[in-house]
Amino acid sequence: MRGAAKAPPLVRQALFSPASNLWSELGVDLGAPGRIADAGDLTLPDSAGAIGMIEGAVRLLIADGGSPLVIGGDHAVTYPVVRAVAARHHGLTILHIDAHPDLYDQFEGNRLSHACPFARIMEEGLAARLVQVGIRTMNGHQREQARRFGVETIDMRAWAAGSRPEVTGPVYVSIDLDGLDPAFAPGVSHCEPGGLSARDVIGLVHALPSPPVGADIVEFNASQDPLGLTAHVAAKLLKELAARMASA
Repeated sequence: MRGAAKAPPLVRQALFSPASNLWSELGVDLGAPGRIADAGDLTLPDSAGAIGMIEGAVRLLIADGGSPLVIGGDHAVTYPVVRAVAARHHGLTILHIDAHPDLYDQFEGNRLSHACPFARIMEEGLAARLVQVGIRTMNGHQREQARRFGVETIDMRAWAAGSRPEVTGPVYVSIDLDGLDPAFAPGVSHCEPGGLSARDVIGLVHALPSPPVGADIVEFNASQDPLGLTAHVAAKLLKELAARMASA
């Protein structure tokens, strides 16, 4: 389902809404000078060429001293962003929050699909560890892929039983909004009940042992979000991630 490409301006609008403010729960004022900067949006072709453009833009941002916090877009954007981050930070641990493992070798003939980014990331050795939280749709092929790549999976049954991720080293956080239960984030293309709460995900961000070296928030589809709730959830997660990144 198309629509995620229209997300960034709506997340910005929610972030700067007068209904809230730019102070995070961690006590960081993101409105203070120099705390965050907006690098703007990329104008991307509807082709595989978008992958190289995303990687190149993030590499430039990192070279300028920035730490990327990317608003998608669908989950395909994570692969080029991680390629850029891994060139600077070796031995990455990726904390991936999602209903879906996104480990397909190819999906509908496309190896760069939103359903495949973590297969590409692990094939290329861009991360030392991939820790997935919130999974509740893993099929046989993706189970095989998870075993192949040594993925550490905390599915929703394990989460409900009390399992929590332990991450170390340089951490990259990738949040697919469908990792949350639709009660909290209905505006997604692939709705899957039985997921995490907004507070669960905020708690994971706050509990990170070190500031993330990069992050993304993806798969917000405003066409499925008539009340604008998911935009505000995405903005809230962005604010708490940015505050955690700014605490370096």
